[in-house]
Amino acid sequence: MREEIRKYADEAFEIVTHAADEIGPRLPGSDNERKFHEVMKDKMNGLGLKVKQEKFLVAPRASIGGIPYAGWVGIAGAIMLNFTQLYWLAAIMLTAMWVWLVCSVFLYKTWFDWCFHHEVSYNTYGELTPEDGEYDYTIMLSGHTDTSWNWKHSAIKSKLNPAFAFIKVGFGALCVIATTALAWTLAISQYVDYITWMFVAEVYPIVCPFLAAGSFLVTLWLDKNEKTASPGAMDNATGIALAYIVTKYFKENPDKMPKRCRIIDLNCGAEEAGLRGSIAFVRKHKGEDILKNCYNLNLDSIADEDYFEVVRGDAWQGTKFDPELIKMFEESMKEAGIEKPGKIVNPVGGCDSTPFHKAGVRTVTFAAQDPVMTNYYHTFYDTPDRFSVETVGTGLDVILRVIDKIAAVEDGKRVVETPAEVPAEE
Repeated sequence: MREEIRKYADEAFEIVTHAADEIGPRLPGSDNERKFHEVMKDKMNGLGLKVKQEKFLVAPRASIGGIPYAGWVGIAGAIMLNFTQLYWLAAIMLTAMWVWLVCSVFLYKTWFDWCFHHEVSYNTYGELTPEDGEYDYTIMLSGHTDTSWNWKHSAIKSKLNPAFAFIKVGFGALCVIATTALAWTLAISQYVDYITWMFVAEVYPIVCPFLAAGSFLVTLWLDKNEKTASPGAMDNATGIALAYIVTKYFKENPDKMPKRCRIIDLNCGAEEAGLRGSIAFVRKHKGEDILKNCYNLNLDSIADEDYFEVVRGDAWQGTKFDPELIKMFEESMKEAGIEKPGKIVNPVGGCDSTPFHKAGVRTVTFAAQDPVMTNYYHTFYDTPDRFSVETVGTGLDVILRVIDKIAAVEDGKRVVETPAEVPAEE
């Protein structure tokens, strides 16, 4: 870490510690999430930024937070098959659940949010503009304020647990799939195939109790108790803190501020509810100046010193982030002394870069997180004592180097667009 930014790294870590230890778990749309927004809003105001706060409605359980519902539907389906002859009803109910699961949990669509209870969340952002108010482009630093429910299956300190967590949930999901298939088999075979129907009719009473028991594992994926939710030191107080600190760095060092550039510090709410904050932000500001000629640097989970990485895209969302920004982060990580910089595709879920990408904004996500499931990812073990200010400072160093590279590109554009005047012939 460069000595000139050490004090800023210390302050960033103080923000992380306050968020995790003093505020605590910050579930989407919760009072604690709002508290963190107010804390960061006050800090932005203290810098003299132009601050705006936009509220939006979020259904916390409509996406990832609703995964246990899939297990309960599986259990209900197995019971219906075992004790009633409502095969068609069970088949339709289970299929509807899968449609919701794929659309809302896997693809982060908002189509079914109206079916769930809503809370109020916020997007809070502050603008740092040049002294003359003139700018040609925007660098937007984003992170999310909320934290996840505790993932019970992985919240066990064991070297074997990541594998066991996948096995338990995977087996539970297979049981729900099997229940769905059985429901359709029973519904259809009683009309078209007497032999198959008789066979299934003999077997399913034995199978259904096991399917119900397996589905129960899915219901245990998330802990309902808000007090045991993740305090979110890594995920994502680090991103929020660094976005603010980068902005503060340029505020206090105007000579290092990129020329004709606007810096925006964006705190997105409800990321853990299916990217709802960033989705709400790009929908609200579609076609507006704030998203024009904009570079979005999304910062998420910068804590694991051995796993600095640039996220190239979200596999489930079918997104590939900006290749130029990816290259800038790769180069900057090497320049900052990171021995093994990573370049990954997010295999499951999604990050806040995705809505920006779909809105046509150049974006990338920067992280420092073990890509393999750990006992501290989305659990109550995500605390600040697990990582160091040095790691956060290295992340700050990388971000500042990337911004310098963006500035060089934009400065080069202005040179090309405004060539030097050729002296007229005498």
